[in-house]
Amino acid sequence: MNYTINNLPDRTTKPRDKGITMVMDKGLSLRQVEDFIEVGGTHADIIKLGWATSYVTPNLNEKIKLYREAGIPVYFGGTLFEAFIVRNQFDDYCRLLDKYQMEHCEVSDGSITIEHDVKCEYIRKLAKQVTVISEVGSKDVQKIFAPYKWIKLMNAEIEAGSWKVIAEARESGNVGIYRDSGEVRQGLVDEILTQIPEEMIIWEAPQKAQQVWFIKLIGANVSLGNIAPADIIPLETLRLGIRSDTFDHFLSL
Repeated sequence: MNYTINNLPDRTTKPRDKGITMVMDKGLSLRQVEDFIEVGGTHADIIKLGWATSYVTPNLNEKIKLYREAGIPVYFGGTLFEAFIVRNQFDDYCRLLDKYQMEHCEVSDGSITIEHDVKCEYIRKLAKQVTVISEVGSKDVQKIFAPYKWIKLMNAEIEAGSWKVIAEARESGNVGIYRDSGEVRQGLVDEILTQIPEEMIIWEAPQKAQQVWFIKLIGANVSLGNIAPADIIPLETLRLGIRSDTFDHFLSL
């Protein structure tokens, strides 16, 4: 940091197991990646190449290399996994991970229906190859899961070998753990946290109000995902209580 401010909340340090910031790259250019790393690389823990953008992104190898050289792991979005699965191309997907030397992958079923036992089997298989992050929740606004089901699915996926489970929200932040207005389903989150350790969950929170809500609920070291590259510095100030939205929250520490 550039100077000293007393009595700020303690932040975990990289490589982090909690307090993770997952940034979504939806198609940055190589120059934009370089600029992002210069400004936000210190605070970014992992980069998701959103949904299946990697299929059409130019200079993909070069982009991955830039992140890797900066010490920031990269992985393909879960929709790409689903695109392969729905076409019976699981083995091709595994080869793709090897081709790009991926160390992480995302297993999701937000766009297609996969029997949960089958999804967990994919997690088990992939966990032998890479670190698996699995996503729970649907991208379909009409599919609203009861809290007990979220808990059951998360527990099963952790048991199958997921390093972390992501609570679905889409890049827009208006499904899954949120209402279509973007408001947090507070009762759902509270129920999940009675059974699932908070350090096992990455909460997708693309909107500032959502980030503030989770920081106030869980603390500076809550793991948050789907963060826009331009928001990584603002988010870090929220975590540290040096932005108005969380300013008073940490003063009593």
